[in-house]
Amino acid sequence: MRVRLKGLNSVKKKLADGTTKTFYYAWKGGPSLPGKPGEPEFIAAYNAAVARKIEPPRGVLLSILQGFQATTLWDDLAPRTRRDYVGLIKVIEKDFGDFPLSALADRRTRDIFMNWRDKRAKASRRQADYSWQVLARILSWAHGRGLVIANPCEKGGRVYRGSRAEFVWTDADEAAFLASAPKHLHLALILALWTGQRQGDLLRLAWTQYDGKVIRLQQGKTGARVQVPVGAPLKAALDADRGKAGLILLNSDKEPWTADGFRSSWRKACAAAGIVGVTFNDLRGTAVTRLAIAGCTEAEIATITGHSLRDVRSILDAHYLNRDPALGESAIRKLEKRTNSPNQASN
Repeated sequence: MRVRLKGLNSVKKKLADGTTKTFYYAWKGGPSLPGKPGEPEFIAAYNAAVARKIEPPRGVLLSILQGFQATTLWDDLAPRTRRDYVGLIKVIEKDFGDFPLSALADRRTRDIFMNWRDKRAKASRRQADYSWQVLARILSWAHGRGLVIANPCEKGGRVYRGSRAEFVWTDADEAAFLASAPKHLHLALILALWTGQRQGDLLRLAWTQYDGKVIRLQQGKTGARVQVPVGAPLKAALDADRGKAGLILLNSDKEPWTADGFRSSWRKACAAAGIVGVTFNDLRGTAVTRLAIAGCTEAEIATITGHSLRDVRSILDAHYLNRDPALGESAIRKLEKRTNSPNQASN
């Protein structure tokens, strides 16, 4: 007889070798379970987890934090986002799990939460903002459901003011990297510049996703499905090894990269090439900039990189285009071609 385990949560994940595996958890955000449903070890681990679980008392923030993880909003988050949220929710639970919901309407509560964010900002301003964002989103959900009467984290602003505005890879950076870096890192650079995709998505990219003309992938962060036509330089690099199985990007041992291993190797290669001030993540913005310089519209850029139109516009307006001298040069050359001035006529 098959026993139905209440609250059991399963998540399918794509492994580094391209295969898919199902992971089981006692509940959403709960501990992972070994084996498969029905196996004695699995049942024992589930029962132990449930026995340790303490139902949160009503009227405290912990009940809202756990309630959010049982919603369709939670289910719709990308797997990577859910993992990030779980870590931050655990931090919030530790600091405010027993915070009374009735106190959320007190004007002093906003100051309490802001002081908490300021304290976390001492270690990392980005993480402090992310924690605030998660708490604000959960409270917004609870407020919309009528579970709380106020959201003290609404419109809290940010403490991180960093910008990658000037951090765009130049042609000289690209040439220096290709001249100095190990061969197994060259394809990663070309892929990033010609697709505008994130590091994680490129490290998971398999040969089956390339048909000789386009690359098809689903972005891990947003879930957006992207189809990128392959330009000539990228096609030449890919076709040299096309026909292989498994993942496209491999380390020097011909094994799939780990995220930490790739970042470490990339930093060392950049240092050896004399490249400073730019990271692999900056290649995504660099791709946006180069597409714009080539005359692509915002819609065309978004189709390739998977950004929303609003995000493309934001990148072009605030972070890259106003800093790239090549754009000014391109603009003036276009103006010259369209202008019949007296000076031009006399020359």
